[in-house]
Amino acid sequence: MRGSFFSAPEFRQAARRARARGMRLNCAATSRAAPSRPPMLQVLREKMSGWIAIVIVALLAIPFAFFGMEQYLFQSGANYAAKVEVQPSWWRSAPDWWLVRKFAWQSEEVSPEEFRNAFENERQRRRQVEGEQFDARAFESPETKREILEALIDQRALKLAAVRDGMVVGDTQVREEINAIPAFQVDGQFDQQRYMLTLQAQGYTPQGFQELVRNDLQAALLRGQVAQSAFTTPGETERMMQLLGERRDVSFVVLPAPAADTAAVSAKEIQDWYDAHRNEYRAPERVTLEYVEIDDSALPPVAEPDEAALRQRYEQEKTRFVEPEQRLVSHILVPVEEGADAAVQKAAQDKAQQLAQQARQPDADFAELAKANPGDPGSAANGGDLGWIRQDGAMVKPFEDAVFAAQAGSISDPVKSPFGWHVIQLREIQAGHQVPFEQVRETLAQEQAQADRERAFNDLVGGFVDEVYRNPTELTAAAKQAGLEVKTAGPIARGEGEGVVAMPAVQRAAFSDSLVQDGTVSDPIEVGPDRNVLIRVASHEPERALTVNEAREAIVAAIRGDRARKRVEADAQALVEKLEAGESLQALADARSLQRQNMLGVPRGAPVPDAAAAEAYFRAPVPAEGKVSPGKVALPDGGFVVFTVDKVTPGDTKEATDAERDMFRQQMAALLGREDADTMLRALRRQMKVTVVESRL
Repeated sequence: MRGSFFSAPEFRQAARRARARGMRLNCAATSRAAPSRPPMLQVLREKMSGWIAIVIVALLAIPFAFFGMEQYLFQSGANYAAKVEVQPSWWRSAPDWWLVRKFAWQSEEVSPEEFRNAFENERQRRRQVEGEQFDARAFESPETKREILEALIDQRALKLAAVRDGMVVGDTQVREEINAIPAFQVDGQFDQQRYMLTLQAQGYTPQGFQELVRNDLQAALLRGQVAQSAFTTPGETERMMQLLGERRDVSFVVLPAPAADTAAVSAKEIQDWYDAHRNEYRAPERVTLEYVEIDDSALPPVAEPDEAALRQRYEQEKTRFVEPEQRLVSHILVPVEEGADAAVQKAAQDKAQQLAQQARQPDADFAELAKANPGDPGSAANGGDLGWIRQDGAMVKPFEDAVFAAQAGSISDPVKSPFGWHVIQLREIQAGHQVPFEQVRETLAQEQAQADRERAFNDLVGGFVDEVYRNPTELTAAAKQAGLEVKTAGPIARGEGEGVVAMPAVQRAAFSDSLVQDGTVSDPIEVGPDRNVLIRVASHEPERALTVNEAREAIVAAIRGDRARKRVEADAQALVEKLEAGESLQALADARSLQRQNMLGVPRGAPVPDAAAAEAYFRAPVPAEGKVSPGKVALPDGGFVVFTVDKVTPGDTKEATDAERDMFRQQMAALLGREDADTMLRALRRQMKVTVVESRL
């Protein structure tokens, strides 16, 4: 009997017969169709020719225009990481319909490029602040990205609100802000050339940078105005000063940490505890490493530098070994405070001119004249002597320029500087000269030896890396060629390991996705001067939940610790209830052989016996007349403090001076202003529509 499947030729023949049969049937059906009934499409075309049909089609088109057409018309061209939209000032109640929002609402966008720049700037800032502790992998988290994006969105929201409320930033304010940026200043003054060079290096045009500054100022306008508008009344200030200066008389006893619990723990207790604290019992991510240390100590001693090479180096770097001109200087200073009026300035200049004339007299003693006019206490006692001065910027520029324009033995006319008016005596000039080879030979030899050693080290590292590139998944061949040892460490979790493996830079690389997933050798990791390490993740154990059996010992310890803590807490609560019932703390302490301690006038923040206890004292209500306010608080070692607040003494505001009171009021106003500004920003965000494109972060 033949099988149930066609062979390939039979299948093709059957298919041709089926197609031919279908064509014949279709033709027959068409020839037999009744001509009395028109086709369905023809009927629809005839029925849809009236004005009612046109109205129906138009009405159906409206929802399509509002809900969905924007996907085809506009979204394809959108390129933003976030977009903030708000109703215009002339239509604050504009509805959130696409067509209205598109043509009436105001909007600001955060471009992907701007987000990336902000992200990189924040990365550099944190790396600078945290140093070796900076974790690049943790920084790349979605939470960090969203935090940075939210800050940019806040800026856009504040700018939109400022524009909507008619707040603008003028050109003068923009110029003043730019002029005050230290990066554009020379000697404390705005320098146009440095400004242009800095902008060019950062890729900005002057117009683009001005708009950037204008946008930042505009975004800060509203928040700054709200923050500055905050104030505190005299009554609020008095009340807050009384609260902050409040002192409390406290009595307390310390219930010691509980004894270890040794009672049996049932299997059900273990399982119940595990189910309730499952996230606490996890095996951390671990790696096993292979690594090779490349240290300059592995290098052979470098040869002594050749004499001819040293002389050649001296000739090439001759300009380094020039002793610059020096001038021996004394001066008399007539000080003038910065910002003094013209009359004070003129009086100081006249006095300096008079001193210069006296110093030029044939019988004048400049040193005695300087001692008699001690405007500069640091030099006046030594007769105005400033020692040898080089033209290297160590002195303020006007002073230095005057010194190096003077003749030996001369007394200068008064010279103005930020400190006042100077009368300068140039006592002696020592001309610059070339330092001979013999005096710098030792320096050149040390530098040459260091350069040779660095070159040898770099050659060793470079050769090692070249060999690794030939086989990037193993270290053995490269280590053998370089005569170095392949060491192993692990498995280790983050923060574990010893020696070079424990260094933050090595740990970051060890747990990086690229090394974990690919199993390749890392680039050289610098762990010290002329000391590198290359690592390879030999095996990786991802983080996972521990089973009940694996966590059994930790669970049993936790259950027993919880039992002991609850026992001492229940004991402390029983004491509090007795105190609330009217028993005295002294009687309770005597009954339990505990030592009662009395602390009078405890201020806020005093660690008695620790900071948490002090906070609890001031959370307790003010006791009624003849009563106490009892309470309890846990100590870090598992013990408890049971206390009573016996008396509350408000802070005495009369002890504060007027200056202290004003400073406190300003601090309070600043704090309230920041809170008001944050509240306003949250309210603005609720009024606005914010769209975030996560895929562009």
